[in-house]
Amino acid sequence: MMAQIIFAMNSFLNKAFGFDPTIHKKSREITAGITTFLTMSYILAVNPDIFRPLAEFGMDTGAVFTATALAAAFGTLLMAVLAKMPIALAPGMGLNAFFVYTVCLSMGYSWQFALTAVLIEGILFVILTLTNIRSWIVDAIPASIKNAIGAGIGLFIALIGMQNAGIIVSDPATLISLGDITSGSALLALCGLLITVPLMVRKVPCALLIGIFVTTIAGIPFGITQWRGFVSLPPSVSSTFCQFEWNNILCPDMFIVVATMLFLDIFDTMGSLVAICTQAGFSREDGSIPRINRAFMADSIATIFGAIVGTNTTTTYVESASGVSAGGRSGLTAATTALCFVLALFFAPLFLAVPSAATAPVLIIVGLMMVKPIKDIPIEDFSESLPAFVTLVTIPMAYSISDGIMLGVISYSVINALCGKFDKVSIPMWVLAVCFICKYILL
Repeated sequence: MMAQIIFAMNSFLNKAFGFDPTIHKKSREITAGITTFLTMSYILAVNPDIFRPLAEFGMDTGAVFTATALAAAFGTLLMAVLAKMPIALAPGMGLNAFFVYTVCLSMGYSWQFALTAVLIEGILFVILTLTNIRSWIVDAIPASIKNAIGAGIGLFIALIGMQNAGIIVSDPATLISLGDITSGSALLALCGLLITVPLMVRKVPCALLIGIFVTTIAGIPFGITQWRGFVSLPPSVSSTFCQFEWNNILCPDMFIVVATMLFLDIFDTMGSLVAICTQAGFSREDGSIPRINRAFMADSIATIFGAIVGTNTTTTYVESASGVSAGGRSGLTAATTALCFVLALFFAPLFLAVPSAATAPVLIIVGLMMVKPIKDIPIEDFSESLPAFVTLVTIPMAYSISDGIMLGVISYSVINALCGKFDKVSIPMWVLAVCFICKYILL
């Protein structure tokens, strides 16, 4: 009888998550799933904090927390079932900053407008996954610009973290300057950085999460951390559920916003999937990855779901590599991570009590990690490095990811044309460059 139960369970796990008892071990897969959750669970504290400036416009921070956890749980479970890979998803870093600080605070659109853009982007991602257009878009953007986009977003995220903590403040004479780092949130954030970095250097598991909570606790005596409890029912998402704005979907800015989200999502997802699948040994001899289209589909459907419940684009997390390192090789790992996100819903007071000073060190460290691609930019070739540099510096300095991408595409096309290197600029790049030039001239 027991043997039949075990056989039935293994049969179910194999069909649902690709778990093979002759190759995989349940305990190892479950441990790997928990490891992945602990490594990326910082998003449950960071994402609501990123969205906090929109609270005064009616986007409830508690609802964002619940939407973040639900999108992560749904997307990760979908990855487990569709692609049967040990890969987790959650609302993306960089994409959340674009949503809040570029679309809403810089361009002046409502958060409902931004959620509508996320929904449209998710639908388009589904269509692109069913066709070969996705590869066409990815191949159209030069590698130097792709690398600069990632590095520029890293600087942008780090800047946001330092501003939220008061390390960097506005200045009427120099635009920005160093804040008072000897007291208050700025001092606590710097202390949090000194706590978190040594943990990472020593390769302590869950270093980012530990750093967040130690810094949060340290802020209680100084009144920076407002303790709200430990366990409760999840905050309602009724205020953000299906809050779409349809009257602006045909405006030019909607095209720019959706295109930017789509580019960022495609590059982020493809890069993370390739890195994780290579580490897990899924890649074939020709470099192709089995079931990668299913992984893309899980990512795109999760983005649609995230927009419905009220959060930014959901994407594949490279932190899934921690679970792969722990031995995760099947969808059971991802299913375990998804279950952990569901359980985290009941610890909303704990995550929402985290102050900006505690999330700032994570934003700075994540920003550093995202700057890594800059080493792959050919600095000596000015036809490549100058457009990349324009992209890199515009994103943080103009406080706009979309402007950085647009100016990078325009400068790359024009500079290479003036240098007589017409063959380097693809037709899709010219189409994008002309569209972006018209946007600046006409709008």
